[in-house]
Amino acid sequence: MLLKYRSDYQKIAMGLLSLLPSFKDWDRLQRELAWYQGGDDRTLYLWKDEHDDFAGAVGTETQGDYLIVRLITLMPDKQSPLNNRRMLDQLATATSKKRLMGTLTTAKTVADWEYQHGQKQNND
Repeated sequence: MLLKYRSDYQKIAMGLLSLLPSFKDWDRLQRELAWYQGGDDRTLYLWKDEHDDFAGAVGTETQGDYLIVRLITLMPDKQSPLNNRRMLDQLATATSKKRLMGTLTTAKTVADWEYQHGQKQNND
């Protein structure tokens, strides 16, 4: 289940984002959280797994008809292509009018999701 970031999730969000190499620095991490809170076109989602535990995060930015997936991270014990797809499936459902698009960092994950998503639709 995807939940929009709220300030009472700050410690959880910081823990999840700190798993990414670019957010090892405390100041950089706080700036990133502030950036997501600073505009209506940006959203940080926290993802709960099937056991209702916080297990991942996905950061997005809306640009026209696209939803840019700026970051995606999972707890080390939850890292799998299946969990990435679950998160992106839920994101696509929540923002059904937008097409998901990756950045240089997230493009491969989004492309893998699009491929799998296309395969599912072709088999239906």
